Amino acid sequence: MWKNIFKIIAIFIIGMVGGIFADQIFWPYFVERPLFYQYRLEKAPIYVTERKEIFIQENVALTEAIEKVKNSVVFVQSKSKTGKILEGSGLILTSDGLVLTLADLVPQNYEVKLFFEGKEFTPKVLQRKNDLALLKIEEKNLRTISFADFEKIKLGERVFLLGVVFEDNLQKMIVNEGIIKTFDENSIQTNIFEDKNLQGSSLFNIEGQLVGLNTIDKEGKITAISIKEIREFIGF
Repeated sequence: MWKNIFKIIAIFIIGMVGGIFADQIFWPYFVERPLFYQYRLEKAPIYVTERKEIFIQENVALTEAIEKVKNSVVFVQSKSKTGKILEGSGLILTSDGLVLTLADLVPQNYEVKLFFEGKEFTPKVLQRKNDLALLKIEEKNLRTISFADFEKIKLGERVFLLGVVFEDNLQKMIVNEGIIKTFDENSIQTNIFEDKNLQGSSLFNIEGQLVGLNTIDKEGKITAISIKEIREFIGF
């Protein structure tokens, strides 16, 4: 019995030594010979490429866009000598106080006031043309917005409006969203309906760029004066 055990152990040791000899000496020696060179075994290099995927949720993008533009939106109030009051929204265009709104909100012979960031301003009306009006206030370092490229506007593009209303003696910012149903160089029609008085509110894309200035009909349908017409009006 012991003799058989020793035979097994001896065979195991001889096999292990033979395997080491063949792997470390015998095979490397022969593969270096020209006849066996094609059978060389080399470890192929391993390349590691790091891949990152970033997902941005649409509601996060919308929230970030609103943060970009909300400080550029102003409340507009005009009062006639007979006491008639018109209210709506406007938009700061430049850091030195140019403000855009609808001409219907600032008729001639009305006293005009602008409100934002807890301050009240009496603007000068620089120009009225068609449906637009350009105002000026004496203020500096104001927050401004960027303009969308009209040529890149697409049907079905998601847009949102941002305006200010005055309710319960408080100014409230209103946000609504939808898509562009159709557009041309003059106007942009959306699928947005709003029961608040959001005349002069701004229409933005998901990147926080101005697409148009909103008008609202009796049914609450939102149609915007396009950014192309706005650019032609203000001259930049």
